[in-house]
Amino acid sequence: MKSHLRGLRQLVVAGAALTALAVVAACGGGSSSSGGSGSQSTGSADAVDAALKAGGELTYWSWTPSAQAQVTAFTKQYPNVKVNLVNAGTGNDQYTKLQNVIKAGSGAPDVAQVEYQALPQFALPGSLVDLNQYGFSQYESSYTASTWASVHAGSGLYGLPQDSGPMALFYNKEVFAKYGIAVPKTWDEYVAAAKKLHAANPKAYIANDSGDAGFTTSMIWQAGGTPFKTDGKNVTINLQDDGTKKWTGTWNQLVQGGLVASIPGWTDEWYKALGDGTIATLPTGAWMPGVMESSVKAGAGKWAVAPMPTYDGQPATAENGGSTESVLKQSKNPALAAAFVRWLNHDEGVKTFLASGGFPATTADLKDPAFVGKASAYFGGQKINEVLTGAADSVVKGWTYLPYELYANSIYGDTVGKSYQSKSDLNAGLKSWQDALVTYGNQQGFQVNG
Repeated sequence: MKSHLRGLRQLVVAGAALTALAVVAACGGGSSSSGGSGSQSTGSADAVDAALKAGGELTYWSWTPSAQAQVTAFTKQYPNVKVNLVNAGTGNDQYTKLQNVIKAGSGAPDVAQVEYQALPQFALPGSLVDLNQYGFSQYESSYTASTWASVHAGSGLYGLPQDSGPMALFYNKEVFAKYGIAVPKTWDEYVAAAKKLHAANPKAYIANDSGDAGFTTSMIWQAGGTPFKTDGKNVTINLQDDGTKKWTGTWNQLVQGGLVASIPGWTDEWYKALGDGTIATLPTGAWMPGVMESSVKAGAGKWAVAPMPTYDGQPATAENGGSTESVLKQSKNPALAAAFVRWLNHDEGVKTFLASGGFPATTADLKDPAFVGKASAYFGGQKINEVLTGAADSVVKGWTYLPYELYANSIYGDTVGKSYQSKSDLNAGLKSWQDALVTYGNQQGFQVNG
């Protein structure tokens, strides 16, 4: 699921610094134990089934709306397992608390929800259990390639994908019809549509973007950029690579031309603007329908979904958001925790998750005719999953996150954000972001080139 919280900068920076130091220590061959009696555990595929049969007690940290329903269903099926569900906060709130208990050496949950972008910061220092030891690598074919790659850090496997967020273009078909705008298939057509819309109605915008790190990296991903590369403690950052320049070549026209609204996402103003036609499109992840149905009721019947515009008209998209569940090294029963993760994201728990509006990472569900062909009342009867599942097959390969991505996101507003505020060249803001990330990484003991 997409994390909607912003801020908490000082706490996130402190947590990122702690993790960065631990990553370097792990890469240098030092101890990566996070404490707890399970921290040195080894396992096997048989150990998972045996632990499930034996039962026990687990603590699970999650903010996903389906968590309680999943826990209820799991404990009904396995009454000898008690699962204590804790909502420790969304996204950064939870990560800060998780960093604190890791540092303290006790108090961590057995299983925690972790977004794909945050996974390297917890996996590389050795705070998570490598699920390869339980034979979970056998499940690779069950998931989309992009989400399977996202639950890895180095050679380790640190979860099974919970959901995916392949990007698509959500657009207000009522606004498009009113102003005679065709659904854009390329980014050049998208820019032209933005100009036509704003000229016809200066209060309407093709999209909103006040500067968001996750959106920026997803858009660079879609353009074929690979600005972050990590090999052990060696990190390369190039936010001026061909893919990045391809994206800024398009998006600069919108930002500098005042063609995107500066309304921050996940605010009351944003929800209102989506409902009244002020914002005409959302290039975003496949999890968005549930958000719109629950929070943009005024948009019912007005919106539709199309593939993302591309640079050459050929299908290409990126992931935006998504999470896994990981087993913490502090767990006293990691085999049972691994069994719970397997149930959540590979077995019966997937159906419960989808029933709450989640978008799957599992290939079987993405191909299920009942899922693909389901008509959406909110989207005027459109079978939106035909578009969204197609997007899942078109995610550009090769993307990786920084080993200190949470820190990177926390300083985005001080760098790239300034370009948005002044409606100036995004490349200058990206260069400033890169310089700050290189300096920070080297201060933490990485060897960063950029």
